[in-house]
Amino acid sequence: MNDTSPTRSAVIEMKDERRAMHEGYVFLDEKCLLLAGEIMRQLQQHARLQAELLALCDTAAAALQDAVARHGLQDLSIHPATRLPPAPLRTEARSLMGVQLQSAAWDAGEATHGAPVMSSPEAKACRQAFARLVAAAAPLAAVSGNLERLSLEYRRSVRRARALQDVMLPELDRDIADVEGRLEELEQEDAIWMRRGIRA
Repeated sequence: MNDTSPTRSAVIEMKDERRAMHEGYVFLDEKCLLLAGEIMRQLQQHARLQAELLALCDTAAAALQDAVARHGLQDLSIHPATRLPPAPLRTEARSLMGVQLQSAAWDAGEATHGAPVMSSPEAKACRQAFARLVAAAAPLAAVSGNLERLSLEYRRSVRRARALQDVMLPELDRDIADVEGRLEELEQEDAIWMRRGIRA
């Protein structure tokens, strides 16, 4: 039984609270739909980027195999590493319903190399294949992070929406019905007392 005093103002206040709670539920429901739509878009992008990355992995593995066959593992390991510019990773951020979404691109720009040691077309192809592989990993990593954040926020919003719909709104409806019932009883008692007073 609700402890709220059965008054008209209490009923109005509770109905206002219910209206606000229902608006919150509608907002969360729409938010879940928007998040689900974005998750689907990010999943499609993830599948495309992952397919590209796997293809580049195969190309890089083949290029590495050719370079090792030409130079041997020992000789290939002394080839100089690529020197990258200060900030090869570029990121952009946007927000969707409070969830930060990022896009990333690996831009090596004017990457330079040390003096080649026994350079060959195979070694050059191997270096370029792995550079493309690293560049393809950056946007995939950003999309993977987006999916994690979107999934977390989606689950949180669904839990809140269900709590409102299945627990809080029905409980408030019962409280409103209880207070209105007690208020009606009090009004009937007052009417009876007034009729008795008039007859007396």
